[in-house]
Amino acid sequence: MLYTAVLAGGGYHAAVSDRPVHWAQTAGFAAGLALLLLLELVERRRFARGTPAGPAASLLAARVVLFSAVAVLDGSGLSRALFVLVPFTACLAFGRRAGLLAGAGCVALLVGGYAVWVPRWWVQAAYVSDLLMFALALALALAMATVAVREQHGRTRLEGILAELEQSHEQLSDYALRVAELSTAGERNRVAREIHDSLGHHLTAIAIQLEKAEAFRERDPSASAKAVSDARWSAGRALAEVRESVSALRGARPFSLTRALADLVRHLEDDRLTVTLDISGDESGYDAASLTALYRAAQEALTNAHRHGRATRIEVTAAYGVSAARLVVTDNGRGFDTTPAARPSGTGFGIRGMRERVELLGGRVDIEDRPASRPATGAVVTVTVPRSPALAGSAR
Repeated sequence: MLYTAVLAGGGYHAAVSDRPVHWAQTAGFAAGLALLLLLELVERRRFARGTPAGPAASLLAARVVLFSAVAVLDGSGLSRALFVLVPFTACLAFGRRAGLLAGAGCVALLVGGYAVWVPRWWVQAAYVSDLLMFALALALALAMATVAVREQHGRTRLEGILAELEQSHEQLSDYALRVAELSTAGERNRVAREIHDSLGHHLTAIAIQLEKAEAFRERDPSASAKAVSDARWSAGRALAEVRESVSALRGARPFSLTRALADLVRHLEDDRLTVTLDISGDESGYDAASLTALYRAAQEALTNAHRHGRATRIEVTAAYGVSAARLVVTDNGRGFDTTPAARPSGTGFGIRGMRERVELLGGRVDIEDRPASRPATGAVVTVTVPRSPALAGSAR
């Protein structure tokens, strides 16, 4: 737009001036402006995302040369306005300080030209007015360039922030995928423990009772009938625990370890097995996860003692303390088979699931096989789970 305005002003001056028209001078004036416009188009196409420092310096020097040539060939004097683009371009390419230096140089160049070609120019209002207007135009050009530079820097910074956000989004997506995979694996392990500890226990008890019913069917019909009744109870209890699990997920009735242990012990006893239960303390200060872990541990320990240890007497002790709850299951059976051939991994899936469940809560599982302090016992399983700090504080 500035080039077009200068070209129109120079052409109009040549047309209305009383002086003879020098067509070669006018053609050179128009050609200079055309070269400046071509220079702008080439720079815009080649350096669409910003001109590097080296080419920017060369282009600025080329502009200054063309500005000077056009100003010499322009008889109207309007071409001096082109020099306001020098600090504007310098500020865009090299910063505000370079723009200020370029503006000061343009003012010095204009004053020097006046001093050489215009005697006593400082007392002539037209030249002083031109100088003031030129300085004002330089100030406006520098202000516009500063705004443009800040906008460009803001846009560049915004692009960088968007790139970082996109990268962070990709990382978060990867993390979310990993968390989902870990959650799936954790949920799969939890479901496996639930199946083994709940349904597995009751199915094992059903199998034992049915074997007993078949063995005593001819010799002791009453014992056989009781075994069938116990098997039926185990099947019903398995279904009830499935319903309790669903109710727990829906936030229904809370789980009671005391009631569940009493129910389990009562239906496990028969004429060949005596189970005693001793409970102390108050379970109300413990969350459902801790109580369920203790119940599953009791199920596993009782199943191992009854089926694998061939125990005839089992003692179950549950103590709810201020900072932790402890479950101890002691039997007089054969204990654990610790030979590598019998247990290559050291523990079966049930014991491993018990440890995983308890350790996730910050507790521990200790198993003593025929401890020296109690040689008459087969095994002692001790399970300890801590109370959460908030619940422990409220209990105190």
